[in-house]
Amino acid sequence: MSLEVTGKLLVKYDTQQVSDKFKKREFVLELAEEINGNIYTNFAKMQLVQNKCEIIDRFKEGELVKVSFNIKGNRWERDGKVNYITNLDAWRMESATGAPSGGGNSQPAQSYNNNGGGNNGGNSNFNAAPNYNPSPESIDDLPF
Repeated sequence: MSLEVTGKLLVKYDTQQVSDKFKKREFVLELAEEINGNIYTNFAKMQLVQNKCEIIDRFKEGELVKVSFNIKGNRWERDGKVNYITNLDAWRMESATGAPSGGGNSQPAQSYNNNGGGNNGGNSNFNAAPNYNPSPESIDDLPF
């Protein structure tokens, strides 16, 4: 499943050589969305792996970027305890301002895009919680 998200590039970390065959580079996006007139901010730590580690070099911290990524999950067992690890593996980045990369627009994004298929040809726009209203007045505690 391939997903896209647009946000402000908040932090770029150095490339880490995890093993002789694997390297990764992590970065953080600031994601903001408006829900019922309120702005909610989230921070997503993502990673680039192997030959993709360098694609972030052309972007500056504070720049608005669009990132294409996949969700990867692994099961890890040690000493009888099972852990699950989820990574957001970025594979493409582009400027979301329409300007050449390096220009820098510090406004956070307000939408998420899902290009994972479905009945709409893979180009649906969605908010993470489209009908969420955090106010107590919106709680319907009726059983029907």
